[in-house]
Amino acid sequence: MRLAALLAALCFAAAAAAFSGIGDVKAGALPPEARETIALIRNGGPFPHARDGVAFGNREKILPRRERGWYREYTVKTPGARDRGARRIVAGRDGTLYYTDDHYRSFKRILE
Repeated sequence: MRLAALLAALCFAAAAAAFSGIGDVKAGALPPEARETIALIRNGGPFPHARDGVAFGNREKILPRRERGWYREYTVKTPGARDRGARRIVAGRDGTLYYTDDHYRSFKRILE
């Protein structure tokens, strides 16, 4: 019994350490386009891009691992970009939001 509890604690600590590289950012510190996207997510749209709301696969394994379909991605407009740009907000089913401005190479958890 003690060994099982110790192993569980070690697994939890390892999982927490694996995701400690994700920093936090206050929503007010994000670009205005990101705050607009957050408002659209909270209100259920309408979204400007056809790919907004599609499942985010977390192939980079930077965000906490969850079952398929847990995360959805949304475009954050990039002024001057001719395409969708690199900025996204990824929303978890539990309401947690993450921001990336480098097309999924890094994330910050959004604090509202």
